[in-house]
Amino acid sequence: MSSPERLRGGCLCGAVGYEVEDDFKYAMNCHCSRCRKAMGSAFKPMGGIEVEKVRLTRGQDRLLVVGEPDGTHDLRCRDCGSLLYSIVREGTWAHVTYGTLTDAPSLPIQMHIMVGSKAPWLTITDDLPQHREF
Repeated sequence: MSSPERLRGGCLCGAVGYEVEDDFKYAMNCHCSRCRKAMGSAFKPMGGIEVEKVRLTRGQDRLLVVGEPDGTHDLRCRDCGSLLYSIVREGTWAHVTYGTLTDAPSLPIQMHIMVGSKAPWLTITDDLPQHREF
């Protein structure tokens, strides 16, 4: 059995790059207020994967850790502010922001979560399942 393809990703300015296995276990749009504020958008499109399957390829010295370094935190580019991924679930999983991927993941967005707190000005117009919470 062959190993999953590696996808490339990075920040807006190019200072930070990463690779991640194309082996996402779930993919979703999160509509919670924290994700909306972190993204500056209506939701955060992301894929969940075991943390050991994500590897920085450049820019370690340009990373900005937002949150608890030993707990849940976001990894951003210190220069341009791009949110690359979040470390969650007691440091065992990464939520990779699909918008920072250069290569297309094989797993498309599967659902909307936290729609109970979505932006009131947004109407979800696709047919994906919607979960009030997660």
